[in-house]
Amino acid sequence: MKSFNLSDWALQHRSLVWYFMIAFMAAGLFSYLELGREEDPAFTIKTMVIQAQWPGASAEETTRQVTERIEKKLEELESLDYTKSITTSGSTTVFVNLRDTTKARDVVPTWVRVRNMINDIKGDFPDGVNGPFFNDRFGDVFGNIYAFTSDGLTQRQLRDKVEDVRAKVLQVPNVGRVDIVGAQDEVIYLEFSTRKVAALGLDQRSIMTSLQAQNAITPSGVLQAGPERISVRVSGQFTSEESLKAINLRVNDRFFPLTDIATIRRGYTDPPTSLFRYKGEPAIGLTIGMKAGANLLEFGEALKKEMTRISADLPVGAEVHLVSDQPQIVDEAVSGFTHALFEAVVIVLAISFISLGLRAGLVVAISIPLVLAITFLVMSYTGISLQRISLGALIIALGLLVDDAMIAVEMMVARLEIGDSLSKAATYVYTSTAFPMLTGTLVTVAGFIPIGLNNSAAGEFTFTLFVVIAVSLLTSWVVAVLFTPLLGVTILPDKMKSHHENKGWFSTAFSRALLFCMRWRWLTIALTLAAFALSIVGMGYVQQQFFPSSDRKELIVDWSLPQNSSIAETSAQMAQFEREALAGQDGIDHWSTYVGQGAPRFLLSFDVQPADVTFGEMVIVAKSLKDRDRLKVELQAYLKKTFPGTDALVKLLDIGPPVGRPVQYRLSGPDIGHVRAFSRELAGIVAANPHLGDVVYDWMEPARVVKVDVLQDKARQLGVTSEDIASTLNGVVDGTSITQVRDDIYLVKVLGRANAAERGSIETLRNLQLSGSNGQSVPLAAVANFRYQLEQPTIWRRSRLPTITLKADIRDGVQPATVVAQLKAPIAEFSAKLPVGYSVAVGGSVEESGKSQSPIIAVVPVMLFAMATILMIQLQSFSRLFLVFAVAPLALIGVVAALLPSGAPLGFVAILGVLALVGILIRNSVILIVQIEHLREEGKPPWDAVVEATEHRMRPILLTAAAASLALIPIAREVFWGPMAFAMMGGIIVGTVLTLLFLPALYVAWFRIKMPEEGTPA
Repeated sequence: MKSFNLSDWALQHRSLVWYFMIAFMAAGLFSYLELGREEDPAFTIKTMVIQAQWPGASAEETTRQVTERIEKKLEELESLDYTKSITTSGSTTVFVNLRDTTKARDVVPTWVRVRNMINDIKGDFPDGVNGPFFNDRFGDVFGNIYAFTSDGLTQRQLRDKVEDVRAKVLQVPNVGRVDIVGAQDEVIYLEFSTRKVAALGLDQRSIMTSLQAQNAITPSGVLQAGPERISVRVSGQFTSEESLKAINLRVNDRFFPLTDIATIRRGYTDPPTSLFRYKGEPAIGLTIGMKAGANLLEFGEALKKEMTRISADLPVGAEVHLVSDQPQIVDEAVSGFTHALFEAVVIVLAISFISLGLRAGLVVAISIPLVLAITFLVMSYTGISLQRISLGALIIALGLLVDDAMIAVEMMVARLEIGDSLSKAATYVYTSTAFPMLTGTLVTVAGFIPIGLNNSAAGEFTFTLFVVIAVSLLTSWVVAVLFTPLLGVTILPDKMKSHHENKGWFSTAFSRALLFCMRWRWLTIALTLAAFALSIVGMGYVQQQFFPSSDRKELIVDWSLPQNSSIAETSAQMAQFEREALAGQDGIDHWSTYVGQGAPRFLLSFDVQPADVTFGEMVIVAKSLKDRDRLKVELQAYLKKTFPGTDALVKLLDIGPPVGRPVQYRLSGPDIGHVRAFSRELAGIVAANPHLGDVVYDWMEPARVVKVDVLQDKARQLGVTSEDIASTLNGVVDGTSITQVRDDIYLVKVLGRANAAERGSIETLRNLQLSGSNGQSVPLAAVANFRYQLEQPTIWRRSRLPTITLKADIRDGVQPATVVAQLKAPIAEFSAKLPVGYSVAVGGSVEESGKSQSPIIAVVPVMLFAMATILMIQLQSFSRLFLVFAVAPLALIGVVAALLPSGAPLGFVAILGVLALVGILIRNSVILIVQIEHLREEGKPPWDAVVEATEHRMRPILLTAAAASLALIPIAREVFWGPMAFAMMGGIIVGTVLTLLFLPALYVAWFRIKMPEEGTPA
């Protein structure tokens, strides 16, 4: 019974196969045009933020009573990796970080569970705690940011316009979250003179109660007047500050106008909690996100049209500026990636035509777009967009998928040369090499298993690499055995002259080299192993890397002032920097400034910082990458010279998961004082490394506070309580919220506080007048003593332990892993001396790299098992299995030979490329070994079988190697793909040479095949 032949079936059903070929090409083209566009693939931010306030409590009290309870409860969460918290006076922010192994689909249900867990312990918090509040959309991206500035409009008028714009933007199709940044809340201030209030015998709290009662909205009833219902409304509510100015207070049967004891004015929150500026001008920002799964370019176009209409309607003096335009950046990035893909296609097609000739090359030239079309169709169906990883995967796959088509065409040409008919030659491919080709393809796909099964953030980032390469390679095999035979029958001539009779100079030289290596097999093996040993040594000199910095034009400037600084000082320093270093710079397109907060997440990999009045961030957009690199050096030098007490860092954006400063160490322990002392020692060790810049702490220095010690007996005697004193002090310094004025869509707070003279300095607090039990004035100094005291203004914790993180930037081109390796011994010695309970841990990019590589290492046995199983099914021999595997690790020779001279680091992506090399080289090896065995089964002498099979496979193996390595040239210049391209090119070239020379020598040595004597007939 004749076995089934897929190629033969295709030739018998030509019309159907042509139909599918045309349909796949058309569907692929349509899918390509409809595919989503992104700069980088999405990955899940597995972080949630929990916040709570306890007004009046110190940072240490808040830590013990609020932060500790939240973190302790969260430890019950099975998927919790660690908690990180920042606690300040009266406020706590807890970051809940899930394990990298948490699946993306489980993240949202986990956040629901976290909410329920924390709500369960709400009753355990002290009285007066507000919250907790939850932000489970910490990973939301705002790809479009606009800044609104005004000349002649008040802040309120500008905000009204921005609110109108927000309402219109929310009507744009596929718009997501839209937030306003930098808008200052209006406040009506009632600034009392505490002395005057006390002298008149007034109780400030009773004044506030009176105002609250007048402004309250309470039901007044509904009259049922026969057939009609009539609501009753009571007037008296405040509509503006003028309503407050008209109020008269009744005290001791006398009426006092409120304006006699308080100055009433309308202003903005003072001090502000955050500020936003565009190119140095005060502004209000509008951050716009997009719904998940929408087409970013289409959304960007629709938003652009809407903003053009909005701009035309703005009043004179109001301007809108584009701060961030992710759709435009994505369009440029995808265009660049697509250009690289087409360059790679041209390179592969050129190799095909040059090596195979016009007609045979045309068969391959049609096969490649067909494979790409089917791949685009699958990408569209699975929701994979065109972005850095998927397009890079297509370029990598190009050099591999052409192999199947080349083998099929080579085999057809070879059969035509010996006289077979077109149909017989076309169907011979399936019977002779289809299954070894399939084995090789499956083994190559198996080489990418560590990417597919890596569930870390970096693994999620690169997952589409596995899918796209697996789909394209499997598709290439189907095309080679189903469509290529039909193309060959249509395009190739009926007969072809043999070109194997007379060897060319290259083939002759290769035959001599092959015979030399086989004769001197042990020398060949020894030299190869020596080169392998040398490459292992050389690997120690190749620098390690996580992900490279971005190739975008943005510079990020992080400002961290001492922790007792005011927002006024933060703003002043940043404004000075804007005036002196940024204004008028030729290389800067624009910049935006965020004071008291970090920039919004305009890019998924952006490292968002928690809000803090001592922190600020700038996003500077340079005109070119050359300008960006120049500005980075110049601005960092200016900052170091001008602001010596401020930690100001100029940095680039990250590609992949964010890591912050590249070199970090965490020191944790139970006692804050000891943690601070040990951190200073550790900083001395880290700072000694010449490759590092200044070492900074995320928190360290204490701040002074005024401690008011109440003389309780005396206070009781005069009818004053600690609560009275605290409330009065708060009303004097910060202000007490009295009520709210309902103004249009806003709720304007009415805030009571002391006038500027009485709240302006610490000394005035001593003379503060309190109201006693019988209405007399009591000076605060009579019932309390004042003293200064140091306390920690900010406490950072990690996994419930106070933790100080030491951070440093790198001065030169050395990679973080190299610096950490240099510091390993002294830090290990330091750690050994620490008391029990205190520890040092590596953070930054080295820690993230370890997290990403650990799942890879865990999956490598699965990869090797899958490869071995596939090969064993094909070879069914342990000896041949060993021979096939033998060449793969030797590719390290080429990897090291390529990385060392180029200076390219071995990053996370390069490691994936090295693992993929294993599959690529095994693919070539298995087809060669199967060819040798096939010839031996036909009766060829073993020696001749090895020689003939190697010479026959030499051309397609070399062509595939040339295609695979040259196709990587377009991405070799990319900052992201460069190291992987160099590693793979070096590995493929050296691995190919080893497959053609070392493997035959190893084969004859393993099976003890002797060279036939001179004159012995073959």
